[in-house]
Amino acid sequence: MVRKIQTMKKNLEEIQMKPLGESALTVQFGTEISSFINKKVKALATKLHSESFSGFIECTPAFASVTVFFDPFIVKRTYGENEKSSFQIVRAILEQILETLVEEVESTPRIVDIPVCYGGDFGPDLDFVAAHNQLSADEVIHLHASAQYPVYMIGFAPGFPYLGGLSEKINAPRRPSPRTSIPAGSVGIAGSQTGVYPISTPGGWQLIGRTPMALFRPDRDQPSVLSAGDIVKFVPITKEEYDQYQERWQ
Repeated sequence: MVRKIQTMKKNLEEIQMKPLGESALTVQFGTEISSFINKKVKALATKLHSESFSGFIECTPAFASVTVFFDPFIVKRTYGENEKSSFQIVRAILEQILETLVEEVESTPRIVDIPVCYGGDFGPDLDFVAAHNQLSADEVIHLHASAQYPVYMIGFAPGFPYLGGLSEKINAPRRPSPRTSIPAGSVGIAGSQTGVYPISTPGGWQLIGRTPMALFRPDRDQPSVLSAGDIVKFVPITKEEYDQYQERWQ
């Protein structure tokens, strides 16, 4: 079942489109992280992938925006508006798309369980997060593992999921000095966000645990295990279970 995004045509003036060089533009739906705005982001990205315009190359969805990449020479040659720039032409095309944009409202998201061993060497910042919020480590684990987290986008590093839904009770600031190397599978918190590092990379998030599940598999046709629109549930496991899972997932 689908429905038109409410008052989209009337609220086009609230959507900002900004050039990003000569061959891209960003459609900005808002500035906050919300499921309402992200539904519009996903609807536009889906539309462009299924019914693209001449010169369209690809689009990259984020929390509240979609960046559209295009070939300016093909755009100008196809639409033949010499007095307009390629940005102006693509902006007009996108405005027409937004006027009739629809979103799915009854689709069932895929739920992905991610096992996590919290604390200890795997979660060296768990105690900091607990103290920062005046909670025990067990309370932080319970709150973190009891929520369901929508995947808003994949970015920063290959397969890295940006998740919504973190409880305000366990928000924590980034580390004042980022680590130069974080092990793959590390689960962290930064501000009001939580996420999983799929590969070893520098980072400043507070680490509270680690998963043995490989979220990025470059040898697969679909390297990233998670996709925008999925729901993530973290499942606490012991160190012994971690070792067993690692043999299964690696």
